[in-house]
Amino acid sequence: MPTVIAATSADLVLPPTDQQTPTAAVFQSPDIQPLEDALTEMHVLLEQHGYVVAVYPSSVPPALEQRMFAVRAMLESDRIALLRSDLPPLGIAVLVRQLRQLSICDFSAGVVASAARLLSHYIYAGAVLNSVAKLDRVPVSLKSHAKSWVPGSQFAVLAGPSPQLLKIGQGAGVLGGPEFGTQLLIAKGQLQTEWVTGTLAPAWQVQGVQEAGLPADSPRWWGTGKLTEFAAFLPDISIIYQLVSSVRRARCHWCSMELIGDRCGFCSAPLPEPENQSGSSSVLNQGSSAQPRS
Repeated sequence: MPTVIAATSADLVLPPTDQQTPTAAVFQSPDIQPLEDALTEMHVLLEQHGYVVAVYPSSVPPALEQRMFAVRAMLESDRIALLRSDLPPLGIAVLVRQLRQLSICDFSAGVVASAARLLSHYIYAGAVLNSVAKLDRVPVSLKSHAKSWVPGSQFAVLAGPSPQLLKIGQGAGVLGGPEFGTQLLIAKGQLQTEWVTGTLAPAWQVQGVQEAGLPADSPRWWGTGKLTEFAAFLPDISIIYQLVSSVRRARCHWCSMELIGDRCGFCSAPLPEPENQSGSSSVLNQGSSAQPRS
């Protein structure tokens, strides 16, 4: 059975892209699920799948993060990877779906877990906001804060892979985007704007636009409920597969899990410096066929 991918809320589990993409498990909040039930559920997942790779946003409530680490500690399991990400909620949802796609390919659990950091660099996650006055996760200048108080103002913000911010208006330009083929996922909140589909999508030359529900945590993450969140991503599993395959694999010196990149996804141990080398990411301009497990 493939490694199971887990998220911290059901709205971070996007619909599958095909019939092969598995769903994800969901870590329940402590105020919803008793600890005993959480332990039982995780034990069943480990028995059925062998390994669990959980991705959660850095904005997750402390109680939920503590619950996840407590479950792993009480089960005394080295087969649970807990991956904290600074991506905004819709970007997390995209990353979770990509890992779900990878989980049925011929990659070990260690490679799937460590691929999360690699794939995060290829997700362009942002939002259009009516105000940046309460935005504390992306650098905001005093001038932009002042403009937030002007009625009708709208701001385009990119959280990752590198932060950007601009005030939408005549001659404002557009956010710098990916230089490879992507699709765009949009989640509308309480803000009426056509800027994402009318300006951003054509400028980024996206190959398609999809809509999703706005994750419940998005207003808190962005500091306002008046937003439209978006994320551009690699849609083709064959390209994702080749991207991950192109990176040199190593064996963690601490827990012996296979990994790519510079850090183990399961125990977080860094790769010793002499071995910290990776392959080229030029595969974004090439084609390949994914190899799902039989």
